Amino acid sequence: MGTWRMGDEASRRADEIRSLQSGLDAGLRIIDTAEMYGHGRSEGVVGEALRGRRDRAFLISKVLPQNASSKGTVEACERSLKHLGTDHLDLYLLHWPGAIPFTETLYAFETLKERGLIRDWGVSNFDTADMDDLAELGAYPLVNQILYSLEYRGTEHDLLPRDEKARITSMAYCPIGQGGDLLHHPTLRAIAPRHETSLGPATTAQIALAWVLHRRNMIAIPKAATPHHQALNIAAQEIRLSRKDLAALDEAFPPPRRKEPLAVI
Repeated sequence: MGTWRMGDEASRRADEIRSLQSGLDAGLRIIDTAEMYGHGRSEGVVGEALRGRRDRAFLISKVLPQNASSKGTVEACERSLKHLGTDHLDLYLLHWPGAIPFTETLYAFETLKERGLIRDWGVSNFDTADMDDLAELGAYPLVNQILYSLEYRGTEHDLLPRDEKARITSMAYCPIGQGGDLLHHPTLRAIAPRHETSLGPATTAQIALAWVLHRRNMIAIPKAATPHHQALNIAAQEIRLSRKDLAALDEAFPPPRRKEPLAVI
């Protein structure tokens, strides 16, 4: 469950909390947030949603690159834990590569692990060369969180196979876009009526999410701001795209033929 922009509007807070709780009740476990999201407001929403339920969640937050020094990372983590109302993170990510040498960030990650404040660490928005640089340092993140959807397939050329071979899990943020043209695409609108879920006929958003979920070594973290939206995301797991569906999607959203710069939102 993603949480980008949660907490930005007070009027939506109750629905956002119920959405996260409904996801946990349905068996979802991963909740992803970051210190950047609303300057801690997203973490506050997550913390409230997790009251009495912390042991049911695999909790992820991220440190901004400008805070990722050996001292700054620890301080940022402590702030996030305070916002979240918990004593540890299951996974802590560097939000994107920055100017601070990664050796400092890695030292901080190991310090946080020794103190029991995080269980493991990973990265976000790291391209192939960035991941190779980490490997040269002997540093192997648990995950690499990246932008990945039908609209953004560039990582299929080199980054995704590289990380899978290295046993690094890929985590897709914005897997169904941001409510724009993607969900109105004629190919998605043609495929959706061919599929049913326990909630009824499939939506174009469910098709887009099912496409991301069909890929090996991939976790998707879509945001759902209401319990109903959360239920629709969960039901997307029931969809099994056919070869015909996949071929049509490849034609409409061609896979990359060469290296493309890492897309970031």
